[in-house]
Amino acid sequence: MLFPFMLIASLFGRITGGNMIYRLCMLWGDIWFFLIFIFHRNYYEQPLDKKKQYIFVINHISYLDATIIVKTIRQPVRALGKTEMGSVPVFGFIYKYAVVRVDRGSVDNRAKSIRNMKSLLKKGISIIVFPEGTFNMTQHPLKDFYDGAFRVAIETQMPIKPILFLDTHDRMNYKSIFSLNPGKNRAVFLEEVPVDNLTQKDMPALKQKVYELMDSKLREYKATWIKASDVNRETSDVYR
Repeated sequence: MLFPFMLIASLFGRITGGNMIYRLCMLWGDIWFFLIFIFHRNYYEQPLDKKKQYIFVINHISYLDATIIVKTIRQPVRALGKTEMGSVPVFGFIYKYAVVRVDRGSVDNRAKSIRNMKSLLKKGISIIVFPEGTFNMTQHPLKDFYDGAFRVAIETQMPIKPILFLDTHDRMNYKSIFSLNPGKNRAVFLEEVPVDNLTQKDMPALKQKVYELMDSKLREYKATWIKASDVNRETSDVYR
């Protein structure tokens, strides 16, 4: 329904056109989630300044995570995504304008994705990263984090804004796309993590700080995929 408008928007280039396509995706999300009876709500532990740029980092637990972004973040953003998704018919066209594509199997491509992210930030566009890289299929709050989001945050001096997806696991389990079901869906914006004056030698400590914050809050909110005996355990000190 909205694809013809996205084709028109693409004529305005990857910045203006990409922002227009994201707004159209927001409209699509409002309609689609209403029709399938998924009721989304954002919660803010700290107020969000929508005029400010961030490196948004989000836990990854469901196929629904990528689509629920448009209900969660209502400002110009681009996500970090797998490059092979760009070859999917129709969806791949939108994908090319909505994400910063990265091939983690290639050092050169990873470096290019970092440069692209830095360029977008300079143009007033925030970045979304799933720092776990792939689905968390453990019974722990989080998988180990990759370095990319934290390296870019330091290089660009952009603050990190962690977000928790609490219910996407229940709305659509990562085991099957046919597990989609109606119900509530919550996103929680945590406190901003500043990176002022940090250098790359501080990157491991920054990554650990964000990991521990998100890990503890997922336990606090009792995310349903966490093994019962693990809810009150100490945060893992193992990082990639």
